[in-house]
Amino acid sequence: MRMVEAKSAANSIVFAPLIFQCVYSLIKSGLLKTIDEAGRDGTTISQIKDKTKNLSNYAVDILIEAALNSGILKSENEKISITKTGQCFLYDEMTRINLDFINDVCYRGMFYLQDSLQSGKPEGLKVFGSFKTIYEGLSQLPQNVLNSWLAFDHFYSNIAFENTIEIILSKNPKVIFDVGCNNGQFESAIFKKGYLGKIVLLDLKPQLDAARENLKSENLDNSIAFYPIDILKADEPFPQDPAPDIILMSQFLDCFSQEQIISILEKARASMHKNTSCCILEPFWDAQKFDSAKLSLSHTSLYFTAMANGCSKMYTSSQMIEIIKKSHLQISKIHNNIGDFQYSLIECG
Repeated sequence: MRMVEAKSAANSIVFAPLIFQCVYSLIKSGLLKTIDEAGRDGTTISQIKDKTKNLSNYAVDILIEAALNSGILKSENEKISITKTGQCFLYDEMTRINLDFINDVCYRGMFYLQDSLQSGKPEGLKVFGSFKTIYEGLSQLPQNVLNSWLAFDHFYSNIAFENTIEIILSKNPKVIFDVGCNNGQFESAIFKKGYLGKIVLLDLKPQLDAARENLKSENLDNSIAFYPIDILKADEPFPQDPAPDIILMSQFLDCFSQEQIISILEKARASMHKNTSCCILEPFWDAQKFDSAKLSLSHTSLYFTAMANGCSKMYTSSQMIEIIKKSHLQISKIHNNIGDFQYSLIECG
């Protein structure tokens, strides 16, 4: 790379927060949609201004000029049109979910990243309240923030359910522990696939309340049990009756530090019988096919640092394998390429 290219890349990073907010304004004002609707041939700035009633001519000018120089829009023969990158912000579900998550959940709090790196606490969470972790404060987040957090969480959880459920059902389990169940999305999915056994949901009480509410219309009272637990408290063990055939931790362990994961897995091991399989589902960033996925996952670690709990991260496969070994569980099988984003399902016993 030549120095001029290096400087260009560096300054793209420097101005990235401004570009982000420009794109967000283009979307929320409807300006990006207006330009997209003009089609391939594009439209003039004058025509755009005529159709844009909620922004001044000045506002339209600065947004379009910034977007032209950041790959969102393009100009040919004095006509403005949208690029494929710009269309992603309108029509690609993953991009829209990521955008809202970063804007609503992360943006203000990430100003305190440096403080979090030094203290080991989610200092950015103060923008929403005095919570120790974002999980404790979920039910008290502003509604738009909670909605964006849930959309992000569900999108990346649910996308791997199909293959995960297929693997779990092949083992004919009678009892499944879903550790870190969130609001019951997995339960809804697996029962729709014909599962006839019992599931015990283990999580903090507010998350269990949300799961109970979401699942109440599915008539699963005899198939589901709710077990409130603070997973990090040594005096709160996993239930012993019924004993689990499967312990599922779906994108759960990345919410904890390495030391905490070891203690969680040791707690799980204490509830297992000889045929129990502990299934750990994670999107390891080093196992991703595309550089954009690696970038997204590794940067999600910064969210964990500043906003979630100050100590967790998106792990590499080798890091998780080493952690599992330290917890004295034995890996029996690793399923790779789960779902569309190269998730991995590690079976332990």
